[in-house]
Amino acid sequence: MIIKLDMSSSIPIYEQLRNQIVLGIGRGDLKIGQGLPTVRQMAEDIGVNTMTVSKAYSILKNEGYIEIDRRHGAKVKPKLDNSQKFKEYVENELSLLITESRLKGISFNDFLNMSNSIFIAMKGLRTLGGEIQ
Repeated sequence: MIIKLDMSSSIPIYEQLRNQIVLGIGRGDLKIGQGLPTVRQMAEDIGVNTMTVSKAYSILKNEGYIEIDRRHGAKVKPKLDNSQKFKEYVENELSLLITESRLKGISFNDFLNMSNSIFIAMKGLRTLGGEIQ
């Protein structure tokens, strides 16, 4: 998986790393059960401080995208979250994104087409009987 970070962005590096890993899982670049590089190795590979990677991994663990075991390291293991709290988070994020899109002139149909294409492209995760496959 290729991690793309923008060192000049206002988005913190740990957040960019977190986002890239989530996208990698969604696209299928990172498979369920696949191990992630150690904190030290990831930091060296992408040229950042180990604390930056550690913070990203901690967030991913707390959000339920990975599990961390001292003996086996970090592994991709997303958990389903259909809670009301997560649904409210998605609704709030979508509200902002839709507002920005409309203010910039993106039509309703274009927005839906983009959303549909991205949703379909996220082939890394499929649900079966309430479990992520």
